[in-house]
Order: sequence, then structure tokens, then C-alpha cells
Amino acid sequence: MGKEVVLKLLPQTEKEQRSHPLNRYVRLDVWAMDEEDTVYNTEVQKENTGNIPKRSRFYQALIDSNLLAPGEVGFQKLNPVYIILICPFDLFGYGLYRYTFRMQCEEVPELSLGDDAVRIFLNTHGTNTGGVSKELIELLKYMEHTTEEVSRTCASERIHNIQKRIRAIKSSEKIGVRYMQAWEEKIMERNEAREEGIREGRASGLKEGMVQGGLQKLQEQIEKKVRKGYSAEDIAEMLETDIETVQKFIKK
Repeated sequence: MGKEVVLKLLPQTEKEQRSHPLNRYVRLDVWAMDEEDTVYNTEVQKENTGNIPKRSRFYQALIDSNLLAPGEVGFQKLNPVYIILICPFDLFGYGLYRYTFRMQCEEVPELSLGDDAVRIFLNTHGTNTGGVSKELIELLKYMEHTTEEVSRTCASERIHNIQKRIRAIKSSEKIGVRYMQAWEEKIMERNEAREEGIREGRASGLKEGMVQGGLQKLQEQIEKKVRKGYSAEDIAEMLETDIETVQKFIKK
């Protein structure tokens, strides 16, 4: 970014974004907002699927659609947004560690659109060190090979702190068991809801049944989780739905 970023809110991992409860949703890897209300979405791409530039466009549109309240026409209130994609390959083939894209005018190249939308593609296999900090290069190498050995070769104190945190998490058996239980239960609940939705669909018309049956099953699962004492946030995570939907069913 070329500046020190101070976050206003704690980063959110796997933050769900969708324009409507029944529309396709995306879980953002890491979502954050700084003290200047700039939004950052960071995604890690494991392989080159051939559609990453358009995937970044989809992320941008989805985030923008959730930044304004319904009916709000004051588009100047849209937050600046950075979409950051970390790739273990050189997507564009120029050997750069960082590729930064902003909207520019083709006829007047020095004219920027100024829409405050920036997309950055980071390449862990970069070879050209120009224009990037040593810390960023170390971080990209560390992200691809997150080991004690690699962290010890880094001069960045931040990377050392990340490794300490990873070490602490790995050594905590309680955290590991809790994570696995939540993950297994989430998978079971999701599969059960999907199967129930399909059965309901066959009984009353496939399309309508899948929607209605799925929503009914979702409500049942939410009520079950509430009785077990789970919070709305935990329920949303387990059932892979947004917290607003969970709260709506809880209030019924």
C-alpha cells in the first residue's frame, strides 16, 4: 500500500457476502477496514483457474453492493476498496511480486478514473524486486512456505510474530479439537439441509421445493443450535449462512 495501515476493526475471516439471502454467496478469506474506512479483501488463490481477473471483478462488485444501504443513491459514500489476491504463481508473466490495477483512460493514459477501487495481484514467485519492500518479499515467500525454518530467515518482526501465533495455535489441543468438532458438525448440517431441500423439491416441484424446503430446514437447524446454546455468530458459521438470516429466524 505504501503506507502504514491501522485497522479500525479486527479482521474477519471467511466473511460471507451476498446481495440476497437466496443468491449465490461468497466467503471472503480475510475482510478488514482501516481507520480511514478503507475496505481490504485479501484472497489466497491455490491454483490458476483461468478466471482470476474476472473473479476479482466479482469480489469487487459484491463488496460494493453491500457498502450502501438499500435505496442509498449517495455513491460518493462508497468506501475505497482494495481487492488483494495472493497467488503462488505469476499470473501475468512479468516477474513482478506485485501487479496493481486502477481504472485508467485509454485515450489519456495519465487520466485516472478516481473511483477508489484498486485490485492488487501478489506473486510469491516474483523475481523483480523493484518497487516492493523487502518485508513484502519475505512475507510472500513465508506464505508459500510457512515453516519455522523460513520464518527464521526473515528480518521482519511481524513475520516472527505470525509464526509465534501459528506455533501457539498448533500446540493447543483444545483449539484443534473444538475446530474439528465445529467443522464436522457444519458439514453434516449442511449436507442434511441440502438433502432435505431436495426431497421437499421432489414433492412440490423441484425449484420451489428446493427453496422452500431448504429455508424450512435452515430454520429447524437454527432453532436446534439455539437450544444447544450457540450464539448467532457461531450458528452462521456452522451453517454457512449470513448472520442477518440467522437473527431473522431466531426472532420468529
